[in-house]
Amino acid sequence: MPRVRELEVFRLALPYGRRPESILVKLTDYGGMTGWGEIVQPAERRSARSGTSGSAVTTGQSAARESRELDGTTGRTVEKTSRRTVEGTSGRTVEGMSGRTVEGATGRTADGVTGRTVEGARSAGGLGAAMVARDGAATVARDGADGQDDQSLAKTWATLAESLAPALLGVDWEHPDELGTIPGGTAVDLACWDLWARMRGVPLAHALGGSRTSVMATVRLSAERSLEAMIARVNRHVCAGYAHVTLDVHPGWDVEPVRAVRQAYPALTLAVDGRGAYTGAPADITALEALAAYDVTAIERPFGGPDSAADLDLHGELRERVSSLVAIEVHSVRALEEAIAARAGSALLLRPSRFGSLRAVRTAHDLAMTAGWEITAAGGAGTGLARAATVAVASLPGCTLPSDVTEPPRSAQIVTPPVGASGGVVAVPLTQPGLGHLVDEDRVRRLAGDSFKL
Repeated sequence: MPRVRELEVFRLALPYGRRPESILVKLTDYGGMTGWGEIVQPAERRSARSGTSGSAVTTGQSAARESRELDGTTGRTVEKTSRRTVEGTSGRTVEGMSGRTVEGATGRTADGVTGRTVEGARSAGGLGAAMVARDGAATVARDGADGQDDQSLAKTWATLAESLAPALLGVDWEHPDELGTIPGGTAVDLACWDLWARMRGVPLAHALGGSRTSVMATVRLSAERSLEAMIARVNRHVCAGYAHVTLDVHPGWDVEPVRAVRQAYPALTLAVDGRGAYTGAPADITALEALAAYDVTAIERPFGGPDSAADLDLHGELRERVSSLVAIEVHSVRALEEAIAARAGSALLLRPSRFGSLRAVRTAHDLAMTAGWEITAAGGAGTGLARAATVAVASLPGCTLPSDVTEPPRSAQIVTPPVGASGGVVAVPLTQPGLGHLVDEDRVRRLAGDSFKL
């Protein structure tokens, strides 16, 4: 019977990207057994029409920007660029875009498959020009969301400091499900499961009902500034053994990159992730239908998160019009029940870190499986702990689609062995109990900007 005698909480700034933050929870029982959990600052925020998460594109390209302005009246982005060098397979240089205005009706050509106009396609700057414009809008949207993320982590930190001790210290419990709603949410719940599974001597995957020994991984590739750069990036992952790739798409960067990748790799399994960038506009629906024509297995999150009846309707309509799976992301069992009842999809993007508890994740998995939906597990980033939990969830029988379980960078992880793919496959750790990874506590303490012990 677990009984927590000590708990420690750490707040870390992670050493990669925009230095996202993570909160780690360590529980220690009276026998000295420990359990770890993690909650990660959400990495994705985008507006419905921004088209990109706003992260800098770093692979095979560089850009020297003088300034970027967002016109508050028209919503268009004005890019003032003295020179941009786009590297990749062609190494070409695009010049002379200083003071150029990128907008919906300027510099567009017709897409040969859909008849839809594509912003900036094949012109000076090509799809990259449209990408730059959307990148500006997304940066504004993302920067606003970062403050919300910071507030969310700060609120979680305060809740842990004030409420966690009475809820866990000295409390007897037989199973994590008995604890109900725990202050601190995902991180504490995962730590309880890890502790319980370690005490029982079983891997977390088996404790949850998983049966797989390995998980096929997908790699998610954000939009690039040229088709050549995208093909080069796909090639690197194919050569590394990946048999499945998920491309981020948005209006202006969808049909052409998917067509280019499909022509370069006819046998590669492809999915696309809209991240809520599309609406019910006829041009958007036409583009999504065109994507399905390129043998795309799944169209993930096409419309801005089905949290309203209107969005459920859009997902349902698309489901009827395409042969590809339409995958939605929800963050509660109730929302999934409503989506299933509305026939709003045929697949679930299951992100364990957003459900609050592994019990809710299992319930969502079982609901989707019973409804005949396919499931892909994703998310977790951080130090590797949250991603390890995603691997355990991906081992469940209903998770039939390749899962996004390959990040964060191995160099940023505090677990051994690091969570990652080899030849496009992630091993489910079954030789060690709990999460199946050892935590480098010395590194945790070095990275921690703040901590407390109770």
